[in-house]
Amino acid sequence: MMRSIATQTGRAAAVALCLLAPPLPGVAADNADSADLSDASRILSVGGSITEIIYALGEQDRLIARDATSTYPEDALKLPDVGYMRALSPEGTLSVDPDGIIMLEGSGPAEAIDVLREADIPIVTIPETFDLDGILGKIRAVGAALGVGDKAETLALHIERDIRAVMAEAAGGERPRILFVISLQAGKIMASGTGTAADGIIRMAGAENAITGYSGYKQLTDEALVTSAPDIILTMQVDAADLATGDELRSLPAIAATPAGKAGRIISMDGAYLLGFGPRTAAAIHDLALTIRDTPKDEQ
Repeated sequence: MMRSIATQTGRAAAVALCLLAPPLPGVAADNADSADLSDASRILSVGGSITEIIYALGEQDRLIARDATSTYPEDALKLPDVGYMRALSPEGTLSVDPDGIIMLEGSGPAEAIDVLREADIPIVTIPETFDLDGILGKIRAVGAALGVGDKAETLALHIERDIRAVMAEAAGGERPRILFVISLQAGKIMASGTGTAADGIIRMAGAENAITGYSGYKQLTDEALVTSAPDIILTMQVDAADLATGDELRSLPAIAATPAGKAGRIISMDGAYLLGFGPRTAAAIHDLALTIRDTPKDEQ
């Protein structure tokens, strides 16, 4: 029996597309744009966690558009959608007439960003790492860009307190080996190694990543899958082509040979909620840790 935390499949699909896309050259933290948007009133937000932070800061009235990964809170869906953060078009972005853009590191492609720079639109690029410091850094960077540093500091301290509390609670429990599976193609799974959002949330929830031999997302051989010996398999709750579902995973002999497969410990959570690394991460850590604890080891 697969357990679920959330049901918004479109949100998870958008996150999955971003995870599966290759890194974009030229739009990284060491090449970040910086601008003062304190007087901007027509802001485009690119990146789900950036949009969530802007709402959490109470600055949402300044938003005029968002990207496809920005699907929370629900009110954000009322804003025009300029496309996926890694497949932006200059035409679509310019059509909403922003006087400032805040984008998550990795947005692109680089050619599109170059066109926006040439159009003299102020751009702020927000770096991202998948840990507590990364979340707090994003909040403070967004607040600084918008000219609301005091509000951002208050929010950051509140979120830091909540995350530290749930991490301390999770650290005292079971430390299972978790395999995060993002897709299934021709019977082969693509799974998370280190340095990913999945790796970060697994560790923050007090568990261990079953794959540490590579970074990023790669396809596993059956032998590597069995050798990884996960106690739990974690997927995104989604109904989209090529993305792994619990029923599909259970049908694979290599999965059945793992401790997770034998015990039926396959769980699913909403992708943007689980991997967003924004204001809701404390709740996501809590829910993941609770789901780990409450998934019976002898579940069939």
